[in-house]
Amino acid sequence: MIIDCHGHYTTAPPQLGHYRDAQKTALELDPGHVGEKGSIDISDDELRDSLEANQLRLQRERDIDFTLFSPRASWMGHHIGNEHTSRFWSEHCNDIIRRICDLYPNNFAPVCQLPQSPGVPIDSSIRELRRCVEEMGFVGCNLNPDPSGGMWDGPPLFDPYWRPLFEVMCELDVPAMIHVSDTCNPHFHSTGSHYLGADTTAFMQALTSGLFRDFPTMRWVIPHGGGAVPYHWGRFKGMAEGNAAAGWPLLDELMQNIFFDTCVYHQPGIDLLVDVVPTDNVLFASEMVGAVKGKNPDTGEYYDDTKLYIDRADLTRDERTKIFEANVQRVYPRLQLPTGTSA
Repeated sequence: MIIDCHGHYTTAPPQLGHYRDAQKTALELDPGHVGEKGSIDISDDELRDSLEANQLRLQRERDIDFTLFSPRASWMGHHIGNEHTSRFWSEHCNDIIRRICDLYPNNFAPVCQLPQSPGVPIDSSIRELRRCVEEMGFVGCNLNPDPSGGMWDGPPLFDPYWRPLFEVMCELDVPAMIHVSDTCNPHFHSTGSHYLGADTTAFMQALTSGLFRDFPTMRWVIPHGGGAVPYHWGRFKGMAEGNAAAGWPLLDELMQNIFFDTCVYHQPGIDLLVDVVPTDNVLFASEMVGAVKGKNPDTGEYYDDTKLYIDRADLTRDERTKIFEANVQRVYPRLQLPTGTSA
């Protein structure tokens, strides 16, 4: 079975964007605007239409059986507005993901976004995580290490600020995909530099702090192939060894809790990833429909058809099975496969 651990709802009907635009307009008039959650009128047929020609078609064409599906990452926009803005927006986005998974239980499992907002307590995110997992059966969450939108002026992931959320993640036994959103900082391109820099930064914050010693059952999925980490594995390994006396974990210890996905869009990149990173720490993913939608003119194949790269990589059958299905089920233990399927 082929399980894609990284899918986003990037093809939502326009009503969702209209709701967000209305939030932004209200905030322009009053930055402290609270308003009400309100409603978004999207029919089941409109949800189906948005998926059948896009994610579902690509699943079929690329032989992907199942996708962990979450709201559009670039739209999380935690830096926009205030905690009420983020709460209402996140609840709507997560409710729609639940509806999609109810419509297509054989294709999708839900992963939630959190209503993070700069400068406010983490309590609202904890409440939404509990609502999604305990009441609606979500299997994981996306966690933004930089809710400021590229300014990086909030507490790092090893700060005590995050501890209550990490405790609840461990209690509920759900992992977090460490995923930033859009950036308002002109120094960073959202998907080209901010995303990849955040992946690397999150890994480094975990390495320098040893925070997983306090949360030994917590699991992070660092997307986009782990950012720069596999390419600079020797740098991180050497720094960890050189700072062991200062409490840094060695990479073997750190990788008990951190996993990378395969959202790497060329064969040499995937070959490096699976050669350097232990197979037990690699989860199949494509991010479709995501940042790179076109075809590679050198191959005639879509950049984000990442299954082709895994098929061609120098892997044993058992290693492919781990990457395609076994690892994601171990990292996401709440994941229930459709009836009649098995690992």
